[in-house]
Amino acid sequence: MFSGKGEKMSDIKIEIQYLNDGVERLRYIDGKSDWIDLRAAENITLKAGEFKLVPLGVAMKLPEGYEAHIVPRSSTFRNFGIIQTNHMGVIDESYCGPDDWWYMPVYAVRDTEIHLNDRICQFRLMKHQPRVCFKETTLEGEDRGGFGSTGKN
Repeated sequence: MFSGKGEKMSDIKIEIQYLNDGVERLRYIDGKSDWIDLRAAENITLKAGEFKLVPLGVAMKLPEGYEAHIVPRSSTFRNFGIIQTNHMGVIDESYCGPDDWWYMPVYAVRDTEIHLNDRICQFRLMKHQPRVCFKETTLEGEDRGGFGSTGKN
């Protein structure tokens, strides 16, 4: 069900299922970003060196031709001492069943606690990349100096 509040003709509608009533509903933080924050769906205690799939409390049916990119918030490492182990999660539109819950795989670098509804990561929708065809050749553009050359001078 869609509320109609603030929707425009160009808005994309996404069907979403929440794990339970305790999970805060997704929303934009107006004027700050077009990324949407995702929250922990349970209280979690991690010791340094532990790995955990942190449940985000949502499952969605993304529109055809789109995928969600999930990355940590800029404050996640400072606040929680966790690193997203796949660095960026990608969820495509085929991951849309009633048990296809979203998770953030994390590694703790220090002892930490994450509480229900703590904002730990964010996502945005991206259109699928168009089909790419490669043409083998010898490149003749100006050489910039190779990997790691930017910023030497």
